This record gives sequence, structure tokens and C-alpha cells, in this order.
Amino acid sequence: MRGGLWQLGQSITRRLAQADKKAITRRYFASEADLKKTVLYDFHIAHGGKMVPFAGWSMPIQYKDSIMDSTINCREYGSLFDVSHMCGLSLNGKDCIPFLEKLVIADVAGLAPGTGTLTVFTNEKGGAIDDSVITKVTDDHIYLVVNAGCRDKDLAHIEEHMKSFKAKGGQVSWHIHDERSLLALQGPLAAPVLQHLTKEDLSKIYFGEFRMLDINGSHCFLTRTGYTGEDGFEISVPSDNAVDLAKAILDKSEGKVRLTGLGARDSLRLEAGLCLYGNDMEQHTTPVEAGLTWAIGKRRKAEGGFLGAEVILKQLAEGPKIRRVGFSSSGPPPRSHSEIQDEKGTNIGEITSGGFSPCLKKNIAMGYVNSGYHKAGTKVKLVVRGKAYDGVVTKMPFVPTKYYKPS
Repeated sequence: MRGGLWQLGQSITRRLAQADKKAITRRYFASEADLKKTVLYDFHIAHGGKMVPFAGWSMPIQYKDSIMDSTINCREYGSLFDVSHMCGLSLNGKDCIPFLEKLVIADVAGLAPGTGTLTVFTNEKGGAIDDSVITKVTDDHIYLVVNAGCRDKDLAHIEEHMKSFKAKGGQVSWHIHDERSLLALQGPLAAPVLQHLTKEDLSKIYFGEFRMLDINGSHCFLTRTGYTGEDGFEISVPSDNAVDLAKAILDKSEGKVRLTGLGARDSLRLEAGLCLYGNDMEQHTTPVEAGLTWAIGKRRKAEGGFLGAEVILKQLAEGPKIRRVGFSSSGPPPRSHSEIQDEKGTNIGEITSGGFSPCLKKNIAMGYVNSGYHKAGTKVKLVVRGKAYDGVVTKMPFVPTKYYKPS
């Protein structure tokens, strides 16, 4: 879904308020019967979730509160997201690490057991097939989560390379965790609330770390990570226990942690300067252009050995021709595909995500510009509905991150 979920949510909210609700329902929910549903679908409906099609699933874009309010509530208290549409999988076997390192830019071998990192699956041209959070559980077990909209192509890509790897004697197998659901608990109350539901001391689990533990009586995979810039967790829970866990989290927070939909998830990740695959990163974009050079392991920069390494290592040496940067601007908020111009009106790039920041109360955006225009403070023009407005290249994240790291 291009162009940002935030504005879709605003559009639905306005139209539901102003227009014939049956007509709106027909328009937005026409393909409801064809969509997959998470095990929390009825729970969302019961809590006032406004459901929309997203990556083949029926997902809540918002609940009874506005996207603005739920974005702010996440940063002040907390949010609970159903992200069960995303695909979790495990790679197993003594060769699972060398196998995965052929497909991603991370130094997987260099990760300590129980730790993870953001990485990118690349193609032969160095372009991004998908971004993913991967975790080395042990030397022969890798757990990873891929984006819902990329599931089919990701799994086909992994399977194709796994067949040829095994044909050469490599020992690797996989399991797709369709029996589990995924919840994301984010915000300042995430740890205090979750601590009520587990005996494990969460203060000893830091950002990027992974544990298998009991939460609310069920065996869960817990990763201290998220997509908001806040402290928080992604919890892989057996699907039979997912609704009970969601209820327990909301109950223990005494109403301060709210169910939150895709609309606020989009504004939160934009404020945190995080890419949305399909908007800010695509198959023709390299990790270097996308500003993810930090995700390329030091050993991988020296040795290569992943798909497209030649292209990526050349960009590291010579610099990329385009770069992803942040912007703040005047006028109406820029949206995906808004043109970026220099001060003379010459095209220098394109916005990939943009909107009004609920927390900063100003327009923010990200996009790609020609190298040379990427430095913070560079003045630009952003074209919205045919008119150019003043903008400036701005460091990301726009809102400071609050990841829980050792002091």
C-alpha cells in the first residue's frame, strides 16, 4: 500500500463521519471476503477497529480514537499492535548461518546467541528484496520476521536458494511459524506492563535481544525491538493464546496501553525515521542508498559473499548517486511521489513517505535526493499539488529514539 497509511486513515475517518456509511463500507471493505484474518480479527471488531485491506489481510487502521491521539498515546504510555500478518520463520541446521549470509548483508556469524539485528535481503543487483529483523537464537537456529507484503516473494527466494544450497551438501531446513501470532507492545509502559505477565526479569533483556520464555502462561518468543522508536517488544505467541495475551496486556495497563492500528504505526515509524518497504525501499534501491550502511557487517564489507555485493561494495567505496534523507517543510504535508527541487526549481529527487507529525506538530517526510543535496540544513522545494513549498533536509530520527540499552 503506497502513499502512507496515515493519510488513508484520515481519509476513512473523515468520510465515515461525513458520508453514507454503507457506501464507504462497500468501497473500502469490498474485498473483505477475500482477505485473510488474524486470530484477533473479532477482538479488533469488538474494540471498534476500522478494518482495511493491507497486504492481503483485513487489518485495523485505527480504533475509536484518532490516529493523532493514538500516536501521542504510544509515546506517552503505550500501544499494542496486532502484527500477525507478518511472517515469522526459523532456519535450522548446522549450516543455517552460512546459508543466510549468502542472502543478507548482516554479519550473522558475528551475532552473540540471543541477539539480533535489522538486515536486508538483496538481489543480484544489490537491490532490497525486503528488510527483516533476524535473531541468532543459537548457532543452528535463526529466527526472522519478514514483511507481510513480501511474504510470497521472500519465501520463494529463500526456498530457491535453499534447494541449490542443500544440493551442494549444505545442512539447512526451515519452519514457517503459521501456528503463531505476533503482537507488538511499544511505549514507556511496555516493560512495566509485560513484567506483570512473566517471571523473567525484563530489565536484563536489552534492545535487539531475544528470549524464549513463558508469558501469561504460554511459551513465547520475545524480542526487545519494535517499529516506533520507543522501547518495546515483539511477542510471538501460539495463536490459541493470542487473544488472552492481548486482553491481559490491556488489563494490566489499566487502560493506558491502547490497541493501535496501522495508521498510527505509520506515523510513529515515520517520526522514528524508519523505512516502510514498498515506500522507502524497493527492489531497485540498495541498502547504501537507503541509509542502511550501518546494517552491513564490517566483515561483510571486507569479504562480500552476499547477492549484489559487488554493486554495494562499489557504492561504499565511491558513494551512492542518491541518498535517503529526512525533510521538514511548510505548507501542506508532502506525500509519496511529491517532487523535490533545488532552490532554482530543478528536480533533485522524490518524497517516499510524508505527513503531519502528531508529536512534533509539523510536516515531516523522507525521500531520495541526488548526492550533494543530502546534507542536513540543505534548503529545497517540495511540490505538493503543483505548488512548491519551502523545505529543509533534516536529520533523522525526527523524534529521539528510546531503545532500552545498557547504560
